[in-house]
Amino acid sequence: MEYNTTRSGLSIREYGRHIQKMVDHLLTIEDKKKRQEQAHVVIELMGFLNPHLKNVEDFRHKLWDHLFVISDFKLDVESPYPIPTRETLKAKPQRLHYPKRYPRYNHLGKNIELVINKALSEENPEKKQGFANAIAYYMKLSYNNWHKENVQDDTIQAELQAITKGELEFNNKPFVRQYRPSDDFRDNRGGGGKRYKHFQQRGGGGGRNNGGGGRDNRGGKFKKRY
Repeated sequence: MEYNTTRSGLSIREYGRHIQKMVDHLLTIEDKKKRQEQAHVVIELMGFLNPHLKNVEDFRHKLWDHLFVISDFKLDVESPYPIPTRETLKAKPQRLHYPKRYPRYNHLGKNIELVINKALSEENPEKKQGFANAIAYYMKLSYNNWHKENVQDDTIQAELQAITKGELEFNNKPFVRQYRPSDDFRDNRGGGGKRYKHFQQRGGGGGRNNGGGGRDNRGGKFKKRY
């Protein structure tokens, strides 16, 4: 009996031992034309055994790459795609530099500072005032979301003047739904935040026959009580 511990390791386990043996047999074929034909047969079988690769873009390119990986990059056949090498597959991608932005006010974020700079550079007074009103609305909304408490317009006005050094001042009253502690309780209960219905208990006497003298549920007619 042959044990897996005595066998060679599988380069790609998803294809199984039989594909590994087929690729190893390709390495022993000396006729280049026959080896090329058998390589195409193995590619078709690999695609049949892994139908999920058909949903992947350029799945045949991936199959050919896997064929060379299974052969340990020793297979000498022509490929319709660039033949991969061990160095290209093991090469690490370049590290992406994460943009580091440090907002002055964490609860407002960095994007609102970009909008404020855009508003300060606006020359049209009407558009500049519109910027100020929109910024005030966003500031009030962010304040309610972060602090979970109501905020007055005077506080928003003072903070906006502090950020813009008195150059922006909103002239409307931004309406944001006032935060209530019961909102969290309603949202966590499910059902769209509606209250549960409380059903009244049915009492006896004058109703259906629950111990009183009314309609008998068993027969659907009134009966005399003796």
